Amino acid sequence: MARRYDPERRRRIIDAAIRVVARKGIGGLSHRSVAAEADVPLGSTTYHFKTLDELMVAALRQANEGFAKAVSESGAFEDPHADLAEELARLLGEWLSGDRTGVELEYELYLAALRRPALRPVAAEWCEGVAEALAARTDPVTARALVALMDGICLQVLLTDAAYDPAYAKEMLARIIR
Repeated sequence: MARRYDPERRRRIIDAAIRVVARKGIGGLSHRSVAAEADVPLGSTTYHFKTLDELMVAALRQANEGFAKAVSESGAFEDPHADLAEELARLLGEWLSGDRTGVELEYELYLAALRRPALRPVAAEWCEGVAEALAARTDPVTARALVALMDGICLQVLLTDAAYDPAYAKEMLARIIR
């Protein structure tokens, strides 16, 4: 029997892995669970991703696209007169008020890097990418501090179920920017 060409299969497997993690957490991720979710043979998942770490790297890289893309597309980084703290607080608010499951998923994959060294470079890419975009309006050290603060605010909102406070975020971001 001829092999069917399926150029989207790899992407479908990554999407399925993201859905599995969103529904069951990192502990529920296996080649078998992803194959079932993607409706592909088990061999397809192991063909495209030899290990679960490889699959998680691809899933984390895809999940990271959300906030980093919003930051890089923001006009505040090109306009030297735009209020950077206000723009960042707005972006955080939009991100946190969007699909909560998606935000939690991004952080679950991001924090999985604590136990899975293969994920650490991808987690670092996210931090470096956002810091690089911010460095267009600040210096590199301030940009890294802003990323750390935004990360902390996001974690606090997610872990405590507290409402996002844009005024607080803006004030704290402004303190670092000064």
